[in-house]
Amino acid sequence: MRFGSAIMTALALAASDVAKVVVEARAVPNPIEIIKRTHTAGTVITKCSKPGVLALAYDDGPYQFTSSLVDTLDRAGVKGTFFFTGTLYGCIYNQRAAVKKAFDNGHQVASHTWTHPHMGSMGAAQIQSEMERLEQAMVNIFGRKPAYVRPPYLETGGQFLNVMRQMNYSVINDDIDTGDWNNQSPAASEQLFQRAGAGGNGHIPLMHETYQSTVTTLTTWLINWAKTNNLKIVTVGMFVCLLEFRIDIDVLTFQPRNIP
Repeated sequence: MRFGSAIMTALALAASDVAKVVVEARAVPNPIEIIKRTHTAGTVITKCSKPGVLALAYDDGPYQFTSSLVDTLDRAGVKGTFFFTGTLYGCIYNQRAAVKKAFDNGHQVASHTWTHPHMGSMGAAQIQSEMERLEQAMVNIFGRKPAYVRPPYLETGGQFLNVMRQMNYSVINDDIDTGDWNNQSPAASEQLFQRAGAGGNGHIPLMHETYQSTVTTLTTWLINWAKTNNLKIVTVGMFVCLLEFRIDIDVLTFQPRNIP
């Protein structure tokens, strides 16, 4: 009887565990949603939260240089953050391969809105539409929505931050403007980093992958500058940059994935 009782107890425990697994399986969240992060969404971030790092961040892609920029970063063994738009330089779907390559190779893919508008002068519904259209494109291309945004022209006025708070987005700005958009040479941009120095919390520069000199000359110089100064090159969303831990849900396989 004791042996039979032990078997019955083991079976009951096993059934309980199975039931627990079933319940947990049913608790999978909406795959389009992002799990909440530890910081306050909708606040503007200009630098990393700790020293010893450098976050290479590029705006305005995807563009003709996206794939080669990924190759440059990969050869150096570092990861970058790509703030992509939907239609600024042609439709993002026409650059599907480059976008997916950046994501598949472990780089962070983030939002720079659908059409690159002046978000500070737009209504809440328009802002949300800009974000959601790009979200859907990214879900279609590589299966996940972004959790970080750098607003066009760095504009955060009007309804923008309120909407980003509601949509649970981290808002990224910069602490060094390389000036590549204003025809500043790589040499002049390099001087900005040298003047700012490698001390203090890590830099999040404003750069654009639409300029070949940024993709080749400046990026290569920054990689070497970081090594010389013992800085770890990170993505904006890496724990070592913003001291955040968060997980996205893969909308294709329902598997959690740590964001680089």
